[in-house]
Amino acid sequence: MRRSAAIDRTTETDGIPVTKRAPEPTAITAREPSDTARAAPDAPPGALRGGATLTLQTRQAQRLIRGRGAGAERPAIIGLFGFAHLLRPIWQGARMDDPYADWWMLKIDEALAAALQQLEAAQQRVAAQLETLGALEIALPGSVKPTRIALNFSNPYAFRGAQLISRYDTLVCTTLGARHVGLLTAAEAERLLQVSGRPIRRAFQTPLGYRLTGVTRDDVAQGTATADAARTAMGELPAEVQSGARRAPHAPARSLPLPGGGAPGLRLRSLPAADGRRDPSVEIGDGACAD
Repeated sequence: MRRSAAIDRTTETDGIPVTKRAPEPTAITAREPSDTARAAPDAPPGALRGGATLTLQTRQAQRLIRGRGAGAERPAIIGLFGFAHLLRPIWQGARMDDPYADWWMLKIDEALAAALQQLEAAQQRVAAQLETLGALEIALPGSVKPTRIALNFSNPYAFRGAQLISRYDTLVCTTLGARHVGLLTAAEAERLLQVSGRPIRRAFQTPLGYRLTGVTRDDVAQGTATADAARTAMGELPAEVQSGARRAPHAPARSLPLPGGGAPGLRLRSLPAADGRRDPSVEIGDGACAD
């Protein structure tokens, strides 16, 4: 006869034998997930969401985030947020085969690359001066309470603009450290930071002048009225841009219209930004990721 897994134990209480039976082990049964928790095998995954945060140590770099409004005797300065706003129609136009959007995106790409090159050159010059200190080691200044800025952009060129500000923030800290130990005078440090900030502001102004007209490469090739209006507003296209042979490295994929006009599956929508505002983008097809 097979014995039960429970074990009888006999003890004495006040000299009287008492038999205690161990409790039966609790059975554990694996349960199938409910129908509501089980995803349908053919259901597409939801839209992707991500995020980025820019951490800044200096007020000089922070001023490049929002820019400056125009005054009676001073022009406006376009900051990172304004730059990202100006990029939206260009990104949308490039997706809809607007050659002028591709042209402007090439200009933006070149301006960002030039600004980055100048920032790196300035950083290397100041770092080389710090190396002349020899055995004297210094800690570069940093904020006791850095500013953290949430970024929710719809295209990579806005994030490249944020990278410029990050590099400039590092340059400001390095320059102020060099001034603190006497490698730079106050005037030299101020001049260096002013000169280094100009390429960033220049790059952020590059989207100005673009107009989202709805023109396409076919319009330009056929010489339609829409193409004439775009040419009047934005100038004559370079041949390599019109042909599509030259596009910016981070340009979006084009959604070419099908015969009969229109592009099925192409629609505009707005994505919620971190600050509650709406961020327009373009979605192609069902379940596609919006840039």
